[in-house]
Amino acid sequence: MGILSKIFGETRKVQPVPVTDATFEEEVVRSKLPVVLDIWSPTCAHCKKLEPIMMTIASKYDGRVKVAELNAAACPMASARLGVRGTPTVVYFREGAEVERVIGFRGELYHMEIVENELLVEEEGEEAEGNDDQEQPVPR
Repeated sequence: MGILSKIFGETRKVQPVPVTDATFEEEVVRSKLPVVLDIWSPTCAHCKKLEPIMMTIASKYDGRVKVAELNAAACPMASARLGVRGTPTVVYFREGAEVERVIGFRGELYHMEIVENELLVEEEGEEAEGNDDQEQPVPR
């Protein structure tokens, strides 16, 4: 496997940040990065299927998006604050405010599309705005 890592590059697996009732405000609401919060429960089969998808998203968007996980059964205050009625529930936050919510299992591309279109939209807009300051050649 060593040679394949050199050829294709080694991808580092990033673990979601664990969130509790005590850390919810700091890790989610006051996060400087947009947050994907995976709310799960220990007996939920679909939650287990979602785990590798969240790890992939955490790795792919490392440094641009924070992926966090909250055990609904162990964190009743945060779950109630969010109005969680079933798991899995994935809540997307930008600047501390909820921008999207997905209840039930969805595939990797579905979640990546939400990250790209809802959480990273301003990031792309900032790049476009920076290009406006450059003078454009005038056609003759």
